[in-house]
Amino acid sequence: MKKSRLLSGLLIVVLMVFSFGGAAFAHEHLADTVVDIAVDTEGEFDTLVAALTEAGLVETLQGEGPFTVFAPTDEAFANLLAALEIEAEDLLAHPQLEEVLLYHVVSGKVMSEDLETGDVETLLGENVAIDASTFMVNDAEILVDDGLFDLEAENGVVHVIDTVLVPDVFELDYSENGEEELQSIVEIAQANDDFSILVEALVAADLVDALEDDGPFTVFAPTNDAFAALLEALDIEKDDLLEHPDLADVLLYHVVEGAVFSTDLEEGMEPETLQGETVMISLEDGVFVNDSEVIDADIEASNGVIHAIDEVLVPEAFGAEEEEVPQTGDIGMIPFVVAGAAGLSGLWIVKKRK
Repeated sequence: MKKSRLLSGLLIVVLMVFSFGGAAFAHEHLADTVVDIAVDTEGEFDTLVAALTEAGLVETLQGEGPFTVFAPTDEAFANLLAALEIEAEDLLAHPQLEEVLLYHVVSGKVMSEDLETGDVETLLGENVAIDASTFMVNDAEILVDDGLFDLEAENGVVHVIDTVLVPDVFELDYSENGEEELQSIVEIAQANDDFSILVEALVAADLVDALEDDGPFTVFAPTNDAFAALLEALDIEKDDLLEHPDLADVLLYHVVEGAVFSTDLEEGMEPETLQGETVMISLEDGVFVNDSEVIDADIEASNGVIHAIDEVLVPEAFGAEEEEVPQTGDIGMIPFVVAGAAGLSGLWIVKKRK
């Protein structure tokens, strides 16, 4: 009996020695970096490692840190690729790949027991939402049940997640070569039925080639309704407007050099148009260009941006010798003329506030 107790005691001591010894060994032999954890975990993070390499972030995450990395598995990436109907090569070639990866990294070493519910800023600058009670990061689950959390490295810690985190800045639309291809201002107008009269006007004024140039341009583009209201007010037909000798000047009055998004606008701004006259920006009770309201802002193009407006803008010089054509001083008619010109040029559209 005594011998049995002695053997049991010795066994407990041995187990304790191995337990503490193993813990000490593990502590002294942490992975060098968070990148090494991904590299050394064979078959689990191949896509992540390839993405870090392609984005040039390996050296960054081998720095002193410390970093907390929410690491998507290969299965998580496979699910994303299937949802987007693209290949891995398309994702690796995406111009915003680096932003996506930085959205998975938080500054500091945050172990699972230190997680707190709330928003945490990532290295991208956008926040992720942590739910400490369920171990969720946005809609991704930390694989706690699989033991894939608190994977320590000398410069941080890795928590494995089952879903790729996608930041708001990331565009999920892909072309055949994996990059989003923006259309030109003219192409956008041609593809939108609401700008068909504007397109006709651009063709009639021989401005299509000009607006397909590199730019960039900002276009305040009048819709068909804006043109219809102008034609009714002037009691003329569309053909009369398209044949007007000053049509090009009206259209150019809707275009400003540079890509000016709604967030760049300021109260009282008076940007000069390509026609030579200025327009007045007002931000009271909406976004207005002269008396025309921006109804659809920040339509991004490859050579600028379009802001759809509800009235045609009319420069002071337009129809100066034509009694039937209202000038800028005529408040009631200016909005309609300006809107039409803006739509045709499609060069200065204000981005809607979010």
